[in-house]
Amino acid sequence: MKNYLILFLLSINALSAQVQFEAKVTKQSLALNERVRVDFSMNADGDNFTPPSFDGFRIIAGPSQQVSQSWVNGKSSFRKIYSYILLPTQKGTITIQQASIEIDNQIYKTNPIRVSVTAAVEQAKDPNDTQISAGDALHLVAEVSKTNPYINEPITVVYKLYFSYNIGITNWRELNKPKYNDFWSQNIDIKQLNVEEGTYNNERYRYVILRKTVLYPQKTGALDIEPLSLDIDVELPTNRRTVFGQTITTKDHKRVAAGKKRLNVKALPTKGRPENFSGAVGTYDFKVTSSKTTLNNGESLDLTVNVSGKGNLKLFDLPKPVVPAGLEKFDAIRDEKVNTNLNGMSGRVTDTYSIVPQFRGNYTIKSMAFSYFDLNSNSYKTIDSRDIVINVMDGPAAGTATAAQNSQTEKTKVNAQNQFEYIKLNSNFKNADDEDFFNSTLFFLLLAIPFIAVPFVIILKKQHEKSASDVRGNKIKKSNKLAKKYLSEAKENLGNKELFYISLEKALHNFLKAKLQIETSEMSKETIESILMSRKASAQTTRQLITLVENCDFARYAPSSNVAIQQDYDKAVAIISELEKQIK
Repeated sequence: MKNYLILFLLSINALSAQVQFEAKVTKQSLALNERVRVDFSMNADGDNFTPPSFDGFRIIAGPSQQVSQSWVNGKSSFRKIYSYILLPTQKGTITIQQASIEIDNQIYKTNPIRVSVTAAVEQAKDPNDTQISAGDALHLVAEVSKTNPYINEPITVVYKLYFSYNIGITNWRELNKPKYNDFWSQNIDIKQLNVEEGTYNNERYRYVILRKTVLYPQKTGALDIEPLSLDIDVELPTNRRTVFGQTITTKDHKRVAAGKKRLNVKALPTKGRPENFSGAVGTYDFKVTSSKTTLNNGESLDLTVNVSGKGNLKLFDLPKPVVPAGLEKFDAIRDEKVNTNLNGMSGRVTDTYSIVPQFRGNYTIKSMAFSYFDLNSNSYKTIDSRDIVINVMDGPAAGTATAAQNSQTEKTKVNAQNQFEYIKLNSNFKNADDEDFFNSTLFFLLLAIPFIAVPFVIILKKQHEKSASDVRGNKIKKSNKLAKKYLSEAKENLGNKELFYISLEKALHNFLKAKLQIETSEMSKETIESILMSRKASAQTTRQLITLVENCDFARYAPSSNVAIQQDYDKAVAIISELEKQIK
């Protein structure tokens, strides 16, 4: 029995030793533009096959699986193969790492394989292969409208994919998106890709516009636009035909890049630059208007400062009015109606100030000046508004208020002839012993206070306990307080972009938690929109809020001016104010 057991164990070891799992490649030296096939083969069936990551290669095809089993002279043979077609993505020595599989509860691994990759070589054409090369038929071009713009001058970048009439494009993927460091950028939506005809290198091609972007440089000197790179699936014709005479096509991949673009950004001239110039570049009109010039005490007027035209409308400060001492000016409410197309920004930006008079009289709001750099004439231009005279019909006089204010500090002048006029000659003394405190009205009032206060103390205690038990209500109150706190912090951090957007994001989140009674984890775009619409909030205000919340995180790392930060703060205040009115 013992001998049989030993024989059985030896047979098991022999079987395990016979399991083979290995990796082979069709070639161990290839060019960058050549393909290689790798086979992972085994002589026993297994489970949980895990291929390597194939770092340094792109998988063109696979995995494909082949299984064969045969009986020869009473002996069984089994073979299973996983195959991949790979294309190298870099030169040098690339290692295909180990693959693994589980056979009979034991893990087997292949040996690593080293492959040497050299520079791309010209390949001989097979008469049955494609008639044209994908490299010759595809070109990605970035067309820049101007390479030496002024700072804050709009330029456009249009990305065009040119392709030959002989090939077809089935799909494309972005490998590297263009980066616009030190630019204010705005992508122009392309609703539909349209195939057009054009010329590239004096040859006729078809082309598709893939991306349009408007840029406003924010720094002077040499600025680079990082390239856009694409991975494109194409169909290429071959010399083979079907029985019906139609050309047989083959599929291929091609990587194309637009190439880096360098701009030399010029500084605006210092000669003739006005002192009030705040960075406006373009062509503008400037107006300052008042909603009324005659008003009564208690009424207010709206003073509107408006800049309209074409240029960097979101990237400069509007002039601020200076009002006389008898008028109180409140913070401006910003309103923007700006469209961006391939020619840049156009529209209007308006600051509206509420002004309330304090005293009656006539007041003059002095004229204001707006300066900009005109790209058409390459010179500075200044537009002056008119003086605005405000007539307050009634109310206290400024002089009366001043006299009343100064009466505490100024001494009254008395005529020498009447210097004793203000001395009182008659006295009105009271006897201190006339009324005993023990039986006085004050005594009984003080005695009754504890009895009156006890019910109020009990009521206040119950209200406090009720409030403490209202967990949901306390959360709402806390979120409301935090929203106000973080909004105040955002205002204090207007000069610090990152801290500002962190505070603004927290303020918006806590506002939504308080008003919508939801947690931060529930704040999806769809949830916020659904709840706001059900609470009678307008669609426009809802979209503005969602856009602002989504942009907060992005804006922390994107180039942004102090003007843009101030605009985002004003938007947040306006949106919160509108939602307070709208939400029911």
